[in-house]
Amino acid sequence: MKRREFITLIGSAAAWPMVARAQGERKKRIGVIISRAENDPEGQSYVTAFRQGLEQSGWLPGRNIEIDYRWMAGNDSLSQALAKELIGLKPDVLVINSTGPLIAARQAAAGAIPIVMAAVADPVAQGFVQSLERPGGNITGFAVEEPAMGAKWVELLKEIAPNVRHISAIFNPRSAPFAKMFVPSMEAVRASFSFELTVSPVSNDKEVESAIAAAARVPSGGLVFLPDSFLASRREMIAGFVLKQKLPAIYSTSTFVRSGGLIGYGFDRADLFRQAAGYVDRIIKGEKPANLPVQMPTKFQMAINLKTAKALGIAVPPTLLARADEVIE
Repeated sequence: MKRREFITLIGSAAAWPMVARAQGERKKRIGVIISRAENDPEGQSYVTAFRQGLEQSGWLPGRNIEIDYRWMAGNDSLSQALAKELIGLKPDVLVINSTGPLIAARQAAAGAIPIVMAAVADPVAQGFVQSLERPGGNITGFAVEEPAMGAKWVELLKEIAPNVRHISAIFNPRSAPFAKMFVPSMEAVRASFSFELTVSPVSNDKEVESAIAAAARVPSGGLVFLPDSFLASRREMIAGFVLKQKLPAIYSTSTFVRSGGLIGYGFDRADLFRQAAGYVDRIIKGEKPANLPVQMPTKFQMAINLKTAKALGIAVPPTLLARADEVIE
């Protein structure tokens, strides 16, 4: 055998174990629960943003990671079953975007699996983490609304519809058990903005319609739809019925406005999924959730639907339009 062929053979043989190890390495596994229907464009925007974030860190689905998605469409009764199902797949990390499945996953995982939140309201008040700076357990991630947001929604509703004198705050206590935390800040500005407040818990579509219709029977009524995966998964139905009842309403996300709602104010939840991918990367590489601070969003988004405003006979103040990030005509 020639010397060059011998050296090539020895070099190839030495490389075999490295190749075998690379091919034999277990792909990292990520379980994701999204509280939207699988065919919901909003839910798909979360998936796109999450995958983009992972790819930026070198994680490619089908190559070095596997991602298992589960969808809830606002049906909180599925929380425990979906959480147990994903945990049974032995994921390296779970990513969850609403309170119900987060509670279920925390119980089922018993601290053994890192969990990254993507868009969960006030995780300290809900008991998911010890503090934003030092979460202290197996959960970290990206939070959204603070209790003071309730007053901001009232302020914006009164700015776009000054004649509103009675506000109904709507939410589903099962899918959004945290929603009541917004009520005190709303109550605190009642005198400043001259309105009466009704808290309207709902649990199904019929009760949603009944709460909206009840608000329409009150003179100068208006609506605040609090953050809630149940409501978000029904945004077209809700926005359509609200318009039919000729009521001004504000929503916690701009997606309602794209579905025909009057005004929305909140955060870009898809961007939070993109950021969550960065935490997934860091956890897979060995960092502990307990040491990764929970981050609050810094960019607020406001959207206004001028077509809906016109149908309601509302002249949107130019100063409000100038502050809007998205205007639908």
